[in-house]
Amino acid sequence: MGDPLRRQVSALVASLRPWLFLAAVLGLISALGLGGILRLLTLGFGLLILAPVVISGAAQWWLRRNWVSGPCPVCGQTVQGLNQTQTQCPSCLEPLQVSAGRFERLTPPGTVDVQAVDVPTPEVPPNP
Repeated sequence: MGDPLRRQVSALVASLRPWLFLAAVLGLISALGLGGILRLLTLGFGLLILAPVVISGAAQWWLRRNWVSGPCPVCGQTVQGLNQTQTQCPSCLEPLQVSAGRFERLTPPGTVDVQAVDVPTPEVPPNP
């Protein structure tokens, strides 16, 4: 039963919508004045132009501080990544941790990372 009444109210509001909008615009003009509205429009347009410039400058500053480029500690290939994140070497697929502007191997806990040292063998003279 409420459905026909709802349709009538909806039709009435739809027919009054342009008049309500006009009344709101006229009320805004009378409250702020035409000069105030023009100032608001100018301010809004200026913000639309200025906001992308400020945002792109802030993004470039942030990337300069956090973008790290350096050699992979395993294979020496140049790797790039964001500071304090994990990445992977594109050449040897080694998982790497970026910290303090350097790349470090990401090893599981309990792994002892050692470096091999080449020990020269002394030449032994032949027996006579």
